Order: sequence, then C-alpha cells, then structure tokens
Amino acid sequence: MQLNRRRILYGIVLLAGLVWIFASADRGGASTQGRLPAPRKGFLAPDFALKQPDGSTVTLSQFRGQAVMVNLWATWCAPCRAEMPIIEEMYQAYRDQGFTVLAVNATRQDEPLAIVPFVNEFGLSFPILLDETGEVADLYELRSLPTSFFIDRSGVIAEVVIGGPMSEALLRSRIEGILK
Repeated sequence: MQLNRRRILYGIVLLAGLVWIFASADRGGASTQGRLPAPRKGFLAPDFALKQPDGSTVTLSQFRGQAVMVNLWATWCAPCRAEMPIIEEMYQAYRDQGFTVLAVNATRQDEPLAIVPFVNEFGLSFPILLDETGEVADLYELRSLPTSFFIDRSGVIAEVVIGGPMSEALLRSRIEGILK
C-alpha cells in the first residue's frame, strides 16, 4: 500500500513539473540574445551615464547609430598607457565613418588628479568619462584593466577584449567589424 502511495505522489510531482515547463515556456521563437542588456558578446550593451572632467554628462545611448568602443582604463595601468596612442590614432582615422571611443576611467581605483594630465600627455580627443562610484565597472563586470567593448551601431556588443595593450591590427579589425 505504501509503494502505491509513493508512485502516485511521484506521478503527481512529475505531472506538476511537466505542466510548469509547458506553462512557462517561451513561445516567441526567438532568442533573447541581443535584446537584453548584458556585458557579453551578442547582447545589448548596458546603458550608463557618467560625467566628464568638465562636469557634463555623457550616456552610452546617445551614441546609438554609431560604432562605439567603450574602453575601461586607469592612469596607473601600464597596458592602458601603452594602447592609448593607438586608440587615439584609430579614433582620428575612423570617427568620420561614425566611430567613437568612450574612455571610461576607473576613477574609484585611480588618482582623480592624474586623469587630466594623462589625457593631455596623450592628446586624447575622444570623451573621457569618470566612473567615480564604480557603477560602470560593476555593470560591465570589469575583471582586468584595460578592457574594451566593441559595440555595433544597433547597440549590441560585437567583441570584448580583456587586457592589453591592443595592437593596431587587432584594434583596426574590431573597429572595421562594428562599422559594417
């Protein structure tokens, strides 16, 4: 008698599980890839708003329709320093084609007074953004500096490059990929 009760109970649990799976299934026929914000290749780049050193605010979403490289960096980071000149060179070469760089300084991990001299030393002309609270570092799950996110014109992350410095060839190929 005890064995039959267990079988009935198992049958009810199994039936409830099947009903739950059927009821909660996505019948849209499409993946969520590209529609949900996530700091990964193939997904919509999470939006953010950060101040520049002059106090003005820049959002990622204001650049929708452009190819964007979000580069997370710090002044003390040797690979960051090494790749900045080539990033500036590529920005100058491709900006007329709709490419921009948003250089997000990991201000929470950096010396704020060193940022403007760093920008001046390298003659950087793209937007410099200050991540004072670490919001963007957290949002983009920053694990290493530098880290660059290559975002296509529709706002989807096409490539993520962790570490550096990036070579000119790598940078050029990633930029040309998101400009298509």
